Amino acid sequence: MGERWQAVDDYIAARLLGDDDALATTLANNAEQGLPPIDVSAAQGKMLSLLAQIAGAKRILEIGTLGGYSTIWLARALPEDGALVTLELEAHHARVARTNLENAGLGAKVDIRIGPAVDSLAAMTGEAPFDFVFIDADKQSNAAYVEAAIRLGRPGTTIIVDNVVREGGVLDADSADERIVGTRALFDMLGANPGLDATAIQTVGAKGWDGFVLARVL
Repeated sequence: MGERWQAVDDYIAARLLGDDDALATTLANNAEQGLPPIDVSAAQGKMLSLLAQIAGAKRILEIGTLGGYSTIWLARALPEDGALVTLELEAHHARVARTNLENAGLGAKVDIRIGPAVDSLAAMTGEAPFDFVFIDADKQSNAAYVEAAIRLGRPGTTIIVDNVVREGGVLDADSADERIVGTRALFDMLGANPGLDATAIQTVGAKGWDGFVLARVL
């Protein structure tokens, strides 16, 4: 089924997204610089951009920059006076992302902060609240990242968490995979938190069988 899923994603991209030199250059540069090919798909990137626009986001927080592919999609959703803060552990990834963002004409809108995201989030006090948060980093810390997103957001803030189905691995209560353990902890936290309204959607496509959480701060 994987080839069929890829073909459908290609069809969607061809009919609805078209060619995009900045995004194509970003993926090529990421590969040349040795970054893993784990970016969101083009269709998923467009979905993120549309959701940010629907939310009327002026301030976006991204946890997990990689080479800036999803960052570009999100930054494009911002109004002229909008801003995006993105957190990246690896300095090399951040340098690649900065180049990609500059090439896309979005460097002025994006603040890349380097270091463990938990530390960066803890240091973010006194900043204006974020309207939209996209989480796509180490899965072991997802619950902590959502807690931080609530603290740094406001009533109505949209939170998206990627890779929460893991080809059905989320069902395995006995898994020793830290990513699955972290994802299950995320679901437990979401279900028990009265300050959030949340659901999760399964997806198939170029990135295989996975899914994302969509939540709203109450």
